Amino acid sequence: MRFDNRTAIVTGGASGIGLAIANRLAAEGATVTIWDINPENLSNLPQGLRSRQVDVTDAAAVDAAMQQDAQAMGGLDTLICSAGITGPNATVIDYPIDDWHRVIDLNLHGVFYCNKSAAALMRPKGFGRIVNIASIAGKEGNPNASAYSTSKAAVIGLTKSLGKELSDTQITVNAVAPAVVESPILSQMTPEFIAYMKSKIPMGRFGTTDEIAAMVCWLASAEASFTTAAVFDQSGGRATY
Repeated sequence: MRFDNRTAIVTGGASGIGLAIANRLAAEGATVTIWDINPENLSNLPQGLRSRQVDVTDAAAVDAAMQQDAQAMGGLDTLICSAGITGPNATVIDYPIDDWHRVIDLNLHGVFYCNKSAAALMRPKGFGRIVNIASIAGKEGNPNASAYSTSKAAVIGLTKSLGKELSDTQITVNAVAPAVVESPILSQMTPEFIAYMKSKIPMGRFGTTDEIAAMVCWLASAEASFTTAAVFDQSGGRATY
């Protein structure tokens, strides 16, 4: 029970990778609050998980919800930022401007708002764990996914900056960079793009949400005490650096 007496907020936690992480944290003793924008997903959550509807692209709403949930749970020492979207599969030349802003607003600005608010709560105690879900696309850049690749590269930069800023404490900030994972996010991609992404993975398969959750929960645990401002690939052999 690595997370006894620990509290956590998981954004995008009502489905996919986020839900797998929330379930594992709770199973190992944590008090978990799931944030999600989708009311349908929230209505189908397992019993025992706290939840609320939060738009992480709204900085004021993030700060208010973070304060309220920290108070309700008796503090906040763990933040997992999993909320995200892929956006359309299109070339840069043809990429719709509105979709570009929508992807960057959620995948980058939302992570920034959540990291900023959580770090402010954790700093006075001097302990905490922040794990951001990035992507191998943020390291390599996927064709026909410029907004997603850009947003995930920026999450990696944010993670490294904040991790170094908090390195005088026991608050660590890390990122996990998966290749494609079998999850509902695949419904946002074209079949052709999914096939292309699978062809890039030497293991010849997609990752699973449980595999990502295992890595994230190690980074969120007390065991990962000398690891910060780092990025951990889970790419089935795809990562080249």
